[in-house]
Amino acid sequence: QLQLVESGGGLVQPGGSLRLSCAASGFALSSYGIGWFRQAPGKEREGIACMSITGDATNYVDSVKGRFTISRDNAKNTVYLQMNSLKPEDTAIYYCAADRWLFGRCPLTIKGYNDWGQGTQVTVSS
Repeated sequence: QLQLVESGGGLVQPGGSLRLSCAASGFALSSYGIGWFRQAPGKEREGIACMSITGDATNYVDSVKGRFTISRDNAKNTVYLQMNSLKPEDTAIYYCAADRWLFGRCPLTIKGYNDWGQGTQVTVSS
């Protein structure tokens, strides 16, 4: 059974850093494109970072460019989101997602992904 499990969320002060992990089981993450999404209270879920199957394409939403970095370790079957210079507006539930058809591209849209994790809470506050 295909499963994605996020971890690494928590409470951090503004300007701090967190690294989120997304561990995959039941399938080889190396054959899938990946995306990170977030949903703040009262807002729609938005795509913030993604990477194609082979890593030849990445995308970031403007609000996180230069602060967040997506990466993958296929040997560990895990995807990461390094988040630096965190701001209160980054507070949200963060989700990872995967799709097997992301060759040379990766969208920041919900419909571009078939498989989702349950999310991890990130709170940025002093």
